[in-house]
Amino acid sequence: MRRGLPLMLVVGWVAFLLVGCTSREEEGAEDPNRPLTIAVVPKGTMHVFWKSVHAGAKQGEQECTNVKILWQGPVKEDDRESQVSLVEAFIQKRVDGIVLAPLDDKALVAPVRAAGRADIPVVIIDSSLADTGAYVSFVATDNYKGGVLGAKRLAELLGEKGGKVILLRYQVGSASTENREKGFLDEISKHKNVELISTDQYAGATVETAMTAAQALLTKYGQGQVDGIFCPNESSAYGMLQALTSSGRAGKITYVGFDASDRLIEALEKGYIHGLVVQNPVRMGREGVKTMVAHIRGKEVPKRIDTGVVVVTPENLKDPEIDKLVHPALQ
Repeated sequence: MRRGLPLMLVVGWVAFLLVGCTSREEEGAEDPNRPLTIAVVPKGTMHVFWKSVHAGAKQGEQECTNVKILWQGPVKEDDRESQVSLVEAFIQKRVDGIVLAPLDDKALVAPVRAAGRADIPVVIIDSSLADTGAYVSFVATDNYKGGVLGAKRLAELLGEKGGKVILLRYQVGSASTENREKGFLDEISKHKNVELISTDQYAGATVETAMTAAQALLTKYGQGQVDGIFCPNESSAYGMLQALTSSGRAGKITYVGFDASDRLIEALEKGYIHGLVVQNPVRMGREGVKTMVAHIRGKEVPKRIDTGVVVVTPENLKDPEIDKLVHPALQ
């Protein structure tokens, strides 16, 4: 009876195991320009904001060597199950990396951890994830600061007289807008001449649900009972604008929104909106892809990248830098 395997066979088997356990990054270490496939998964695909992120992701693809992006996300921004399924599908496809804007800061933790176990790194964009150790980098607006800027603009416009203010929230679980709402509330509370009369109503994921919620608020608080309004994202801002317009109160209530689209900018020009807190979604998409590529190719990347936020007003709208921000090249 043999007492053991021949030495050469044992050595060969150990070598095979070592090769089999080599990580994907180690496999690609000899070729820093090996072809990469990066999945980019937004919260949704309907809004101008996400079309701008897509344009930025394409820029990132073009600025890197041998990189292809796969852009796919839910249609609506409340379809958590669809987004989870998309991340799982990209793990099965063995993409080289995933750039993800999580719909829910907790619901997407498990799929992101699963990607990590599959040796697929994840960069988070736009909205944070509850488990900061599960991803490589977070590329986003300082959303809390955006909310603070919105509150400052509204308080400035209300002046010493102050007034009664409504915050129409977006949706539960969206970390980006929750941070904006917190920044807004923390800052507006410093202005003792401002009274918050509603802060617990939610717009939901679409313009239609936002308009319905806004109409209910405007019906509850009739003419002369509302002096200021803040909405924390594109769909809630446009839904509120429609409700104000249909009720004949557009331009009569001081109104600050968040994000930019052609319709919101037109309302700013008409005096129906008095300020828009604007992100840089093109930069967010571009930096998300480039950060992922840099990480895969062995470069050290920051854990947090701030893509910037500004307040757009009728006074600064024609500034060249502002114009580039609110009219991005989506082609």
